[in-house]
Amino acid sequence: MIDVLFLVLPDTLLLDLAGPAEAFRLANQALQRKGQPPLFQLRYVGPEPQAVSSVGLALAGIAPLPERLVQPSWVVLLGRPGELPQVLRRQGAWLAARQWLASTLPPVLAQGSASPHRLLTVCVGALLAADAGLLAGRSCTTHHELLDDLARVAPGARVQANRVWVEDGALLSSAGITAGIDLALHCIAQAGGGALAATVAQVMVAAGRRPGTDPQRSPLLAFRDHLHPAVHRVQDAVAEQPGADWTAEALAAVAHVTPRHLARLFRTDCGLAPRDYVAHVRLALAQQARERGARGGQAAALAGFRSDRQWRRARQRQAGHAGLPGTDSAPATTPAANPTPAAG
Repeated sequence: MIDVLFLVLPDTLLLDLAGPAEAFRLANQALQRKGQPPLFQLRYVGPEPQAVSSVGLALAGIAPLPERLVQPSWVVLLGRPGELPQVLRRQGAWLAARQWLASTLPPVLAQGSASPHRLLTVCVGALLAADAGLLAGRSCTTHHELLDDLARVAPGARVQANRVWVEDGALLSSAGITAGIDLALHCIAQAGGGALAATVAQVMVAAGRRPGTDPQRSPLLAFRDHLHPAVHRVQDAVAEQPGADWTAEALAAVAHVTPRHLARLFRTDCGLAPRDYVAHVRLALAQQARERGARGGQAAALAGFRSDRQWRRARQRQAGHAGLPGTDSAPATTPAANPTPAAG
């Protein structure tokens, strides 16, 4: 189980806290409904046992800052209202949090993505990380109104503008307010898979998670900007078992409708046929496998194709669909083996 430690300070922006926390809670709920153990343990820590949030709601029962991170832990730094002088308040709580971060997080960030721990920042949380000296030489972002301030506080950082979130090893930073939910969905997908993140996004009526630095959205989350429960059930099933024998009848059985009605629903809500959606997911997963260094036959099998021939046929059917999220628009030829696995 992953410890998610929300660092709560006076004037913490309540939505920066509640949005990501609800995403992680809903992920646990979705897993428990399937008879699986929860993945996240939510904890609220800080230098003081209580704090008044940005909207005046008092937050109590805040646990002390841990002396060290034991089990896999994600430390989440949250925003607070105001401009730079108000944000970087040299008050006891802020100074205690800065000291704790400066003593606890450098070894985590030094390990990069190999670390079992992560530092997540939402909005102004990046300024707290910068004030603690954690951002030098790293790519990061924050709320668009504070980008210049972040660059001044962390002159050695690579501050990225116009980004929802930025990932740099064990550091993941996001822009303001609702971007924290996008970051949480990204982290849920990393820890529990894209299907789990898609389920959470659907429940939160955030049907598609926004990308961070990626030019395309996850193939498991594309074509999900709708609210039709039957179509979502089919998409969840395909994402969980891309290699299943997804005949029209099998897909319709998941949706509890007829094959003809399901085809109409997919056309209306997704703009493509159910069979094309299955092919889209498999093609995108195969392409991802190739980029990670898998050879042609291995990539096809990992994506759910029964053979290279089936993969080629799927590529031929989608040859005219260049630009669809997650599809490989290369010519429909036999996938070349990759003799050198990709680094990392």
